[in-house]
Amino acid sequence: MVRRACSIFNLFFITILFAAFGKLSKAADSNSFEDNFSKSCPDNNFKTSDDESTWYLSLDKQAGCGFITKQRYRFGWFSMKLKLVGGDSAGVVTAYYMCTENAAGPERDELDFEFLGNRSGQPYLLQTNVYKNGTGGREMRHSLWFDPTEDFHSYSILWNNHQIVFFVDRVPIRVYKNANYTNNFFPNEKPMYLFSSIWNADDWATRGGLEKTDWEKAPFVSSYKDFTADGCQWEDPFPACVSTTTDNWWDQNNAWHLSEDNKRDYAWVRRNLVIYDYCKDTERYPTLPEECWLSPWD
Repeated sequence: MVRRACSIFNLFFITILFAAFGKLSKAADSNSFEDNFSKSCPDNNFKTSDDESTWYLSLDKQAGCGFITKQRYRFGWFSMKLKLVGGDSAGVVTAYYMCTENAAGPERDELDFEFLGNRSGQPYLLQTNVYKNGTGGREMRHSLWFDPTEDFHSYSILWNNHQIVFFVDRVPIRVYKNANYTNNFFPNEKPMYLFSSIWNADDWATRGGLEKTDWEKAPFVSSYKDFTADGCQWEDPFPACVSTTTDNWWDQNNAWHLSEDNKRDYAWVRRNLVIYDYCKDTERYPTLPEECWLSPWD
């Protein structure tokens, strides 16, 4: 009787989960901005294409622009195609990131893509970072193997309880593993929103703040399309994401490690494109953070 009662409960629970995931898929499959996001900027700083499939965020001297998903997620695959500000973009940062709070709160977890603008003819730098409970300092900077201002490219995050992987056009550029660190520096407990924004950061973004934003070149425009969120949608008071289930591809064994092809691509990126790695910065960290001791292949 107990076994049958448990089976009935499990069937009921699974039915509820499938209903939740069905709702998630419907929302995530829509490319409508209104279905997925809320914006935070003056109307003049946000525009869409005629078919509303492409979104344009602009920065001028008065304001930048940003948006946030209406849903929070815990684990999954999250992707967006971006085309960055062309020409002289020194001082301008386009950010695409995940964060647990709708503000830079002192206890936030965060996973960052930040695109650091530069003077005309100079390449963009891509900075990634990981925060746990308000502490970051895990920056890496990469050059790219293409001009990100000429066309759209995909930027994606795979997040599960085993690893966080940052991808550019499906090429892994950074892997952050969960190895049960004693410092507990792996963000896996809190659900996150997805954000993007364009803003002025000429106090640090380009050559450490030496290159300032040239406002005569404004407005600066970043373009977005093809948002994908294949993840566990967090819904209070009984979220389905409180434990892993391995029901989804991004939470199964193949997503816990890089594939052999991914490993080859990742090795090439590490050899050729890494500009800065906090794990190599012994002046900043005389004692390196614990996760720096781990091989990228573990």
